[in-house]
Amino acid sequence: MNSNSHPLYDRTSPSCRSVEANHHSIEAACEHACKAIAPAWPLDRAIAVNPHWERVSQPVRRVAARMAVLGSIQVLPTRQYIEQALGEGRIGTADLAFALATSPSAQAAGLTPQACKQALAEKAAVSPLPLLIDLLDNDPLSHKRLSWRQAITHQVSQTCAAFFDEHQADWQPSRKKGLYAFWCDTLTHDHGIGILMGLPNLGRSIGALPATRAEAEQWVLQRLGLPEAVWADYLEAVLLTVNGWASWCAYLGWQARLQDGKTDPNLRDLLAIRLAWGAILLDCKDDAAAHQAFATLQAAWRQASAMLESAHDALLIDEVWQIALEAGYQRQLSRKLLSVGPPAAEAQSSQAVKVEVQAAFCIDVRSEPMRRSLEAVWPAIQTIGFAGFFGLPAAYTPLATHARRPQLPGLLEPTVEVVDSIIPGSGARPDEDEHERKLTIAARAARERWFARTGQWLAASRWPGAAFSYVEAAGLGYVGKLFGWLSPSTQARPRDDLAGLPNRYRPMCRPGLTGLDVDARVALAAGVLHAMGLDHDLAPLVLLVGHGSHTTNNAHTAGLDCGACCGQTGEVNARALAQLLNDLAVRAGLQSSGIAVPVQTVFVAALHNTTTDEFEGFDLDLLPASAEDGWHRLQKIFAHAGDQVRRERATGLGLNPRMPHYELLTALRRRANDGAQTRPEWGLANNASFVIAPRWRTLGAALDGRSFLHDYDAANDADGSVLELLMTAPMLVTHWINWQYHASTCDSERLGSGNKVLHNVVGGNLGVFEGNGGDLRIGLSKQSLHDGTRWMHEPLRLTVIIDAPAQAIERVVQKHAVVRHLVYNGWLHLWRFDQARLASFQCGGWQPLPYEPS
Repeated sequence: MNSNSHPLYDRTSPSCRSVEANHHSIEAACEHACKAIAPAWPLDRAIAVNPHWERVSQPVRRVAARMAVLGSIQVLPTRQYIEQALGEGRIGTADLAFALATSPSAQAAGLTPQACKQALAEKAAVSPLPLLIDLLDNDPLSHKRLSWRQAITHQVSQTCAAFFDEHQADWQPSRKKGLYAFWCDTLTHDHGIGILMGLPNLGRSIGALPATRAEAEQWVLQRLGLPEAVWADYLEAVLLTVNGWASWCAYLGWQARLQDGKTDPNLRDLLAIRLAWGAILLDCKDDAAAHQAFATLQAAWRQASAMLESAHDALLIDEVWQIALEAGYQRQLSRKLLSVGPPAAEAQSSQAVKVEVQAAFCIDVRSEPMRRSLEAVWPAIQTIGFAGFFGLPAAYTPLATHARRPQLPGLLEPTVEVVDSIIPGSGARPDEDEHERKLTIAARAARERWFARTGQWLAASRWPGAAFSYVEAAGLGYVGKLFGWLSPSTQARPRDDLAGLPNRYRPMCRPGLTGLDVDARVALAAGVLHAMGLDHDLAPLVLLVGHGSHTTNNAHTAGLDCGACCGQTGEVNARALAQLLNDLAVRAGLQSSGIAVPVQTVFVAALHNTTTDEFEGFDLDLLPASAEDGWHRLQKIFAHAGDQVRRERATGLGLNPRMPHYELLTALRRRANDGAQTRPEWGLANNASFVIAPRWRTLGAALDGRSFLHDYDAANDADGSVLELLMTAPMLVTHWINWQYHASTCDSERLGSGNKVLHNVVGGNLGVFEGNGGDLRIGLSKQSLHDGTRWMHEPLRLTVIIDAPAQAIERVVQKHAVVRHLVYNGWLHLWRFDQARLASFQCGGWQPLPYEPS
């Protein structure tokens, strides 16, 4: 059947002319639906994302209602989770009373504690709206096959996997005509989909395919006969059936806008594909069945507005319980923060203990217990919290590769370049620059030869005719790998960026900034030092401590590294910044601009391994003897502090916290090298708060690895520019982290990636399938949130506490729409230190915390 002669495309029909006249309305509805989808980053640069990011202009409960009605998605904690928390005493009577007293909606509805508790035994009265494919799938034998929704999702997903793959398969499809055209061509050659759907004659209906994306969009809105007011909602519901691939396409659009302001067509193509399936299925059904499906669909969607409003009302109790769950944590948090008083500040300001070392850590929650332990072990160390990319908006290109990758938050675009070069250790030569150039050329050539050999070897496994001989030749090598997993080693964290580089060059391969003149380098250094609060009172040794994880056989390993570095470790940024700040020409320029870096001050790059809580130093051979000695003296302090943190973490990992120091460290090292370990560490699980304040506000407070800590002194930020930067960058990144964990916990099936044991990597780095198909999975695996017995993450909205004048905070909130949405629509809690008390931002003003910490 030719689509151009199909009755659906009769250009003379009044209905068709009507739809074409409404082209702008159709375009607006499609764009509106597509804009509701948040991006999902690829595995190799995975960063946490709030899957509701594009909906934060609406209040949380409103979004929860939409997701429940349009996609059967759970946004707020399940009632089963709340019931368990209540039974365990995690939520107390005072917490529920607080939630009811602070919710105007709950007061207006006359909700009582008893009514809230009774509701936990019931499901929320929320019904999802149907889609056309659900209503057409009325075969009495449907229980013996995949539902049409499942089969279509599988077919579309496999098509997307083939189309977007650029790293896994050797045979690549033509992408010139776009995703929609590729899908049309694929479907005409797919003879198995009809069997999966119980439609053996499906192939004869392929002629109903709309020829173009635009025709598919027009067809559905013409044929369905839905009110124009619900078009965007219906289209959004359609996209939610393939939310994983929609999120991938949204990422491609995000990158296109970020890089050059262009648009990307793939998300619209994906929407058109899902709509075009309706044309095919309609052609398979008789008129009576189609007529009944249309009648049911139209009747349901005419009630869409009322159903959304009803869901919004029904979820009020769930919102109250969310507040009560948060109140239990916030009560403890406020008590801990207010127990740290001015005496701690006075002791610090009086320099009772001379600061010998300053250590700037990434604000990752895993840094909080390490900072606390270091300060307890050795009071002469001052720790500082700062965004993990250390203020370098960099893209990094490893030696002899074209693999340029971002090393900064996904919200930003790189503006400086970091590349590797071979730099020998201390000991200047007369021809030093020429010597370095020759070494770099030689190292590059050696690595390129290794890449060429490896590429040929790996290619052998992907040619069908060579598959069996390859297995025979490589089999023993794989046995060795499996044996390494059966008996995990204690080897150090692998350095993937050095793979294939001969050992003689590895110690000398160093990342550094390139393409910047001295003035630009000085300006960059001055900005970073000012933002870190290190533009004065520098210690002799300043550590720049990034962080990274150590896991084996883990597709989501980048999710355990630094989100601030776009899913990479903090190594590259720390090393490049240390090199910049140790540069004599840069220091001279800083002196001229009013920032005096003492001659004896040396910056050292380091990495905190969050799996084993060990430290790794870099470029130590470039340091003067005094700084190298200082680093070596720190090793005992690192070992002592690391042991304390490991014992703090041990119980949550099922380890004995009382085992001897070396045994516990060895157990964690083996865990890092265990290819069968699905829970190498808990990452950022249980994150719950973000403190933007001087360190004295939290000094000594045991915040249980649940708090992001960013140092900030309002006294050194007269114009509020640093505060604005913190509230529009790190605060958004921590919000994304917080909501990725929240969403993956509340709905691990639709917003999490399911069971890690069943994961199969798609397209080299696009994402994972759970099993061999279905939608692309986004979010966190259940093993990252649940220990097999209980949830290790509490789904709490982030509590942000800032030590700054009220007017300065309000100015940022009012200036930036996205910050205003997060605060006013309940996506996070905003507090501030009000001298010796805490105040929360409510209804546009500051109110004292309505409960006194016990």
